[in-house]
Amino acid sequence: MKQVLIIEDDENLGNSIKKIIELEGMLPHLVTNLALARSIISDSIDVIVLDWMLPDGQGIDFLREIRAKSNFTPVIMLTARTDLIDKVLGLETGASDYMTKPFESRELVARIRVQLRENPVSPDKEKDDRIVVGKLIINTRERAVHFDGRKINLTKMEFELLKILAENPKQTFSREKLLDKVWGYENFPTTRTVDTHVLQVRQKISDDIIETVRGLGYRLAFTQ
Repeated sequence: MKQVLIIEDDENLGNSIKKIIELEGMLPHLVTNLALARSIISDSIDVIVLDWMLPDGQGIDFLREIRAKSNFTPVIMLTARTDLIDKVLGLETGASDYMTKPFESRELVARIRVQLRENPVSPDKEKDDRIVVGKLIINTRERAVHFDGRKINLTKMEFELLKILAENPKQTFSREKLLDKVWGYENFPTTRTVDTHVLQVRQKISDDIIETVRGLGYRLAFTQ
């Protein structure tokens, strides 16, 4: 059963949306503020219906927050704002669709179904695109890295190096093995190349994100 998270502080509107979603055979979760939304959001949510103005903040900020954490669940923004610039801001921030109040509940349901068709990736598949080790989140499909809530900008080789280590967080890789997997021996790099890239990743993320195993090589500090 598809699950829809409704974040709307207008009780009458929220209950109306919830009821029609139930009638359409989907499972709605209705919350009235962002604090509650943060407490229940998970990979099992298929679509988010998000009001712009809420008692404890703006929906647009919540949208930025979840996108920064590599959560790409479709989001339909609800707002009384009619200015084009507001619509553009919502879409550029990562909203999938935008509806101006007042609207017909059945139109909203139709737009939810559009999002479900256009985003058929199941939660399990989305998990397959993500490597999560402690505070480190790597989205392999988007080639995005976040650590402790911060977006980290890595070069192609820095990303590949970190990805190899994160995929095998308890395994120690020799410098030669990393050269083979990340650069390929045909490029004739040196083991110093590995050391340099490890240093750069540490500088961008955390000094102890990659652990040096004396005499053996490197591994991810999986206790992060």
